[in-house]
Amino acid sequence: MKVGYVRISTKEQNTARQDVLMAELGVEKVYTDRMSGKSKERPELHKMMDFVREGDTLIVESISRFARNTRDLLDLTATLDAKGVQFISKKENIDTHTPAGKFMLAVFGALAELERENILER
Repeated sequence: MKVGYVRISTKEQNTARQDVLMAELGVEKVYTDRMSGKSKERPELHKMMDFVREGDTLIVESISRFARNTRDLLDLTATLDAKGVQFISKKENIDTHTPAGKFMLAVFGALAELERENILER
């Protein structure tokens, strides 16, 4: 089953771009959080992590929508991997089904965290 996770940080933002992507990709079930990604304490994230099962594919628009720091990203994807769930981030073209995809996940996760820290510093 294709499962999607969508997140926006503020009430001023909307999920339209991510929702369109999920529909285009034929995602069957979407979980949406409307809160900051700096914490893993997101209700829909927890529901999604409990729901996915072996053979499912989790699709996100970008890794920054899924996790805001490298440690959380790697922890979450390790949990998915242990459950037999494939992780795909469309923006970064990451597919953890391949060794190269797993490597790129760590690289892009670190870059996303650096970008966020630079934004906060400014």
